[in-house]
Parts: sequence; C-alpha cells; structure tokens
Amino acid sequence: MFERIEIFDKRYSELNKKIYEPSIASDVEEYQKIMKEIRDLEPVVLKYREYKQKERTIEESLEILNDASMDAEMKELAQIELDDAKKSLETLSEELKILLLPKDPNDERNVIVEIRGGAGGEESALFSAVLYRMYSMYAEAKGFKIEPINVNETELGGFKEISFMVNGQGAYSRFKYESGVHRVQRVPETESQGRIHTSTTTVAVLPEADEVEMEINPKDLKIDTFRSSGAGGQHINKTSSAIRITHLPTGMVVECQDERSQYKNKDKAMKVLKSRLLQQKQEAQDSAISAERKSQVGSGDRSERIRTYNYPQGRLTDHRIGLTLYKLEDILNGDLDEVIDSLIAADRAEKLKESMES
Repeated sequence: MFERIEIFDKRYSELNKKIYEPSIASDVEEYQKIMKEIRDLEPVVLKYREYKQKERTIEESLEILNDASMDAEMKELAQIELDDAKKSLETLSEELKILLLPKDPNDERNVIVEIRGGAGGEESALFSAVLYRMYSMYAEAKGFKIEPINVNETELGGFKEISFMVNGQGAYSRFKYESGVHRVQRVPETESQGRIHTSTTTVAVLPEADEVEMEINPKDLKIDTFRSSGAGGQHINKTSSAIRITHLPTGMVVECQDERSQYKNKDKAMKVLKSRLLQQKQEAQDSAISAERKSQVGSGDRSERIRTYNYPQGRLTDHRIGLTLYKLEDILNGDLDEVIDSLIAADRAEKLKESMES
C-alpha cells in the first residue's frame, strides 16, 4: 500500500511544481487537467504525510524513553505523545485504505433525478412533491443548482412525475444512494377516519452522460412537439414548445416541457435520454462482471424498497443499513447529510471488506 502512495506523493510534488511553469500557466486546458489530477491525489497524499509525521513522533518519543539521561518529566511527556501517536497511526492507516479504494467514475458528475408516483394514487403524487422539495433544499444547502426538466402535476399539487437536473461538482456522489422505492406512512388530508395510509414513490438517479460517451444516430430518433400543459390540462403556453423524443431501438421515451423554448426543451430531453442509455449500458456491464450488484449499498434496483418515512412517529428508516432516525421533519426540510454520510460509510466498509477478501 505504501509503495503505491509513495508514487502518488512524488507525482503530487512534481505537479505542484509544474503548474508554475510558464508554458502550463498559459495553456488553460493543460492547467485545468493538472489541477484536476492534483485535487484527485491531494486527499491521499496529505493523509499519508500526516501518517509519516506520526511515525516520526513515535521514533522521537522512543528515543527519549530509551535515553538514560532524560529526566522523569520528559519521559512522561514522551510516553503520552507515544500513546497518542500510536492510536492516530491506526486510525490514519484505516483512512488511507478507504482513500485508496477504487472511486466511482461518476461521482463528480451532475445528476438527473426522476421521481414518479407509485402505489397510493394522489397520496403518492403528493409525497413525490415532498421528496422534490426535500432534494431541492438539500441541493441548495450543498451549493448545487436545481434545473427542472419535466413536470406532470396533479390538481392537488402533487407530481405524477417530475424530473430535474442537479448541477454541481460531486452531485452524483451525494445523490446516487437515493435510487429505489421510498415508502411513506401517514394520514392523508383527505382521510376523515384518521387512518394511516401507506404509499410509495420511485426515485431514479442517473449520472449525466458526456457527449463523447453516448453518441446517438439521429436516424434512431423520433421527435414530436406538443403544447405544454399543467394540472387539469391547463395550457401553460399556446405554442408547441414541449418535446417528446422516442429512441426507436430501445423504445425509450423522454419528454421535456419546462422551458418555453423548443430548442432548450430538446437539449434537456437529449441529456436525459443519453443519461438513461448510459445507465443502461453501465448496468449491462455490471451484470456481466457480477450477477449481484453490491455498489450503492444494495442493488440500486428501482423495485427495491430502500426507505420508510413514518409521519406519526417522526421516524425515517433506511432499510439497507438498518438506520433509524427520529428527526423526520428536519430530514424532509433538506437535512439529509446524516443519512447520506451513513450510507457512504457503509458502502466504503463493504468495499474495504471485499478488497481485503480478494
């Protein structure tokens, strides 16, 4: 492990000198490329340097303890430093192992999130709106930007379906664990008997595809235009600016009616289509490698129930890792970090276990 990190350390030092060369400073593309490599190496290298510093502290403390000329007070201080450094060394070693785990190549990408009502009719659609609000508030707190793509609203203000893009570095690394079935247990406003109803909403999270990764033959597309419409069939505008794209080889259909410009709607719809096709391609590759996908703390299958939101108890339970939190209101107001950090920790632990077994 340390031989590998030594190479990273050397490369990191070389790159930090290289960015100050006049030829690099004047080449924006090359400069950005080097800075990205520096950012990728930095967490491992800095942690490694911290580890090496603790090793030096241990050596120095042992020298003092083995020096007969040192007084008792100095030896006592040296023993305290030695004990602290040994504990830190164990922790740093584990942290380095985690940092060396293979990274998800999609982690730094923007994401497309699709929320669809499931079992429960109008109650499910209303909860879709709750989830959209939760994700919007979380994205804002993380400094990400939300861009709606397609909205199919119900008369009561719920969403039969809503898709949106989350723009920002590392967006996928935070949102990827949300794929699956979200179950809600609460008393609907329309329920006169006060009975708790259970309904479900499905969330899909797609990494945005790069142009070079997913080229589509225009002959494989059927593009239709139609008028944007809102709840109850009310027309948002009078022009046929909404776009429906059908990918003929797969039968995949994408709609976008958020923008008033037909061109902008087409551009957004193509991004969604490419991202769906990229995910399909990646899932096929994953299946070929392993019959059972273990990444993303569970299969990430949309049919898998991942989480329950219980309103009467103010409880959220993530079934993949057995996490239960009694702070539902905070979570629905965008305070998702504790949930997502726990999922990331569980995912890393699983991958670390797998790397040690292989």
